[in-house]
Amino acid sequence: MKRGMILLLSVFLSALTLGAQDANATNGMNLEGYGPIAHAMGGASFAYWNGTAAMMGNPATLSFFGDDYWLDIALGFLGPDVDATVTTPAGALSAESLSDAFYMPALGFLMRRGSMTYGLGVYSQGGMGTEYADDSWMSDPSMGANTALENGLVNRSEVGIGRVILPFAIDVHEKFTFGASVDFVWAGMDLQMAMSEAQFRDLANPAAQNIGTASGSMVESFGMMYEPFGGTGISQLYHAYFDFSNDSDFTGEAKGTGFAGKIGLTYNVTPKLTVGATYHTKTFLGDLETDNATMSMGVNIDDGILMGGAPSGNYVDYVMDVSGKISIRDFEWPAMMGVGAALEATDRLMLACDLKLVQWADVMEDFKMSFEADNAAANGGFAGQTLDATLFQKWDDQLVVSLGGAFDVTKELVVRAGYNYGKNPIPDKYLNALFPAIVENHISFGAGYNFTESRAVNVSMTTALSAESTNGGNGTDIPPVASEHSQFNWQVMFSNGF
Repeated sequence: MKRGMILLLSVFLSALTLGAQDANATNGMNLEGYGPIAHAMGGASFAYWNGTAAMMGNPATLSFFGDDYWLDIALGFLGPDVDATVTTPAGALSAESLSDAFYMPALGFLMRRGSMTYGLGVYSQGGMGTEYADDSWMSDPSMGANTALENGLVNRSEVGIGRVILPFAIDVHEKFTFGASVDFVWAGMDLQMAMSEAQFRDLANPAAQNIGTASGSMVESFGMMYEPFGGTGISQLYHAYFDFSNDSDFTGEAKGTGFAGKIGLTYNVTPKLTVGATYHTKTFLGDLETDNATMSMGVNIDDGILMGGAPSGNYVDYVMDVSGKISIRDFEWPAMMGVGAALEATDRLMLACDLKLVQWADVMEDFKMSFEADNAAANGGFAGQTLDATLFQKWDDQLVVSLGGAFDVTKELVVRAGYNYGKNPIPDKYLNALFPAIVENHISFGAGYNFTESRAVNVSMTTALSAESTNGGNGTDIPPVASEHSQFNWQVMFSNGF
């Protein structure tokens, strides 16, 4: 047993080192199901035993296993297919996201002592991710050639949330269980986002601001040079480009950590019917921060101003790169409340249903970035200055419905199927092609094979049906962009009780 516990500890330390890879959106930014048992049943998980992945659902169901110890080792895959199409006077231009494969390891361990169950788990919560190449239409947001750029601009986003979970569950009596968990939460974000001149003017002009706001000493200094705002020296802005990104598959460049918690309960109404309920708190995260950020502005500038002298009347294309620190302010994961039921309809058929409300409106009102330029001489007139940018989000709360069934073909083999619906929480007006969390309908399948009563393998597959939304342009001079998003996802898990 000592060797076994040492092995388990080693596996957990490895999982903590790896973390969880950034994931793509399904129910908003949440995965549609956690663990292949629930995943195959449309995500329904609140009222029956579905393995240690219940740490991400209803922790009260962790009491439903009968061994002294239980270990789950899992791997998930998300395969998003995302396109962004802009409407221009010359016709429609389409760009395909290159982010089409995300892998997420997961691990859960339980220990039962009498009526009480304890555990530890490492799971990916969810996120979003897209990447548009430097030769797509998004690489030149103002759609006017800037000769100072050798290549186009990559537009990329990755947001990932992971949790280390310490759950506890207790059999209060034979019909009633209670569970809770304390979650250590980490978040990471990469962002390479190009904004057009029209978008920048919308942000910086208090009379416009359809898509967001921009303020700070950098905006004021730029405005003194930007001729459309009455300044002198810059005739045109080709792009404003935020860039903080790394090559890691498991953590973003801007990072933050914090805590959250869950409580849950189950009640056996009859020997065949169990109901469950759970509440997940909003996270308490610090700002996501990195000192390795760049903001660049592609401009057509008077070369006399560029050299620090008087205007010459001769304009050249130039890219102004400013290095510094960026903070993503007030980024949190939402609270969730849900109820569910599981019915043993026959000796071989179980049906399950969950309803949950994800409170996105409380945490996705705005996306706020604060940039502080380094004092380096290379940052020129912007050294030490700041920029605060807000992009309006105004997400709605999301109702998610999960329906599933499991049929015992034999004593060893069980097959599962389900359906998951989560209403698109993003208003069309504020849809951004970098964050297209718009899919709604999911169809799921899966199977499990029990080698013994305490050893099994489970697999699942989900198809997220194609969804499309158009943001309408968000302003008279910003062309509308349509995003189309579908997915194919799978999960596999090996389980062993002892």
